[in-house]
Amino acid sequence: MSKKQVEEVVEETPVVEAEAAAEAAPEGEEKHETRKPASASLKDALKQVETFGQALSEALQARGNVVMVRVNDEALAHMDMLVDAEVTKSRSESAAFLIAEGIKANQALFEKIGSITQQIAELREQLRKEVKLTPEA
Repeated sequence: MSKKQVEEVVEETPVVEAEAAAEAAPEGEEKHETRKPASASLKDALKQVETFGQALSEALQARGNVVMVRVNDEALAHMDMLVDAEVTKSRSESAAFLIAEGIKANQALFEKIGSITQQIAELREQLRKEVKLTPEA
């Protein structure tokens, strides 16, 4: 089904009751019906799928490097979950996707690490120059 066809179905979807919200009202308070168009929640879901698809596509581009890695049972279960749901085709794709998302989620940390690593490299270079200038004993 194309995106346009999905949007047409969404627009034609009737408004449904959100009974859970009405039932969650504390005792003594008047319960009233909360109505939310089903099309809004479907559009939200479609947006999430589209965002996930873009992230997956980005993660799987230019995967020319091979890395062998050992993972714990929990990580393997999550990788297999992506494969079983046919979100990814293999554990390798799942791992690439999860690594890329982990990097994105921790971008500030990696920027800080990069900055400090650069300073360390500069200090090492400065030290090498100093040591070479000193006459041998």
